[in-house]
Amino acid sequence: MNKTLLAVVGPTAIGKTALGIKLANHFNTEILSADSRQFFKEMSIGTAVPSSEELNAATHHFIQHISINDTYNVGLFEADALSKLKHLFKNQDYVVLVGGSGLYVDAVISGLDDFPEVDIKIREELKEKLEYVGIESLQHELKTLDPDHYKSMDINNPQRLIRALEICIGTGKPYSSFTAQKRVKRNFQSLKIGLTADRKLIYDRINNRVDLMVENGLIEEAESLFAQRHLNALQTVGYRELFAHFEGKYDLETAISEIKKNTRRFAKRQLTWYRRDDSILWYEHTTPVEEIIEAIERKVSL
Repeated sequence: MNKTLLAVVGPTAIGKTALGIKLANHFNTEILSADSRQFFKEMSIGTAVPSSEELNAATHHFIQHISINDTYNVGLFEADALSKLKHLFKNQDYVVLVGGSGLYVDAVISGLDDFPEVDIKIREELKEKLEYVGIESLQHELKTLDPDHYKSMDINNPQRLIRALEICIGTGKPYSSFTAQKRVKRNFQSLKIGLTADRKLIYDRINNRVDLMVENGLIEEAESLFAQRHLNALQTVGYRELFAHFEGKYDLETAISEIKKNTRRFAKRQLTWYRRDDSILWYEHTTPVEEIIEAIERKVSL
């Protein structure tokens, strides 16, 4: 097997984009983004889409390629990514996958988990509960039914919360019990490179990034999307808190503080997700790229 997918993973704001570009340039290849927040054309600032300079430094795919009005999910992304990889691997020995969403990275590398069908009424009842009781009630229910999945998922994402709960309720088994099944084999090998840092440093980088987003127009971007706030794509940190501000639930200072807090929580859950994978080669975010490339070439040649 002489085709290799290099997956760059780690918490938000750690420097995955920069490393991905350096690897793509070294191996003369292209980048697939597996950050589900960066898929949407209408969302740039709040999702930390790579800058024009970064996008020009290496060819990127799946960055702002769909609209928030489009129906898109991890299954469609898996199919799109595999099709793109089939094309790229015709001429390349390496392709770089830069991932902020663990579920989407795993879908490309190992395939999706096989979940049983459950009664659609369960989802409708959970949606009603979300609307009339609030997300905290669903979070508490998932913590009770599946504490393992609760620890690793983004519990502030209502769509994923409802999906996990409908499986728990409809099957009587934890959602996490279906994620340990045998995965499919790909016709390429994968090597996961993880970036990390001291947790305080990660949190400081997140806080600084949010401040920079605000300076660069995050509030105005959120205002332009406020009328579409019901869409699934916008049920995400950075926008949800500002929508609450526009609705009079928070003052602006509190909304920005909530964005920082919820992004830190998101980073913690990303680390929890990745730490369960002992195949990841972890590096401090300051590690020279030459050291990482040397390790990649050594691994691939074995």
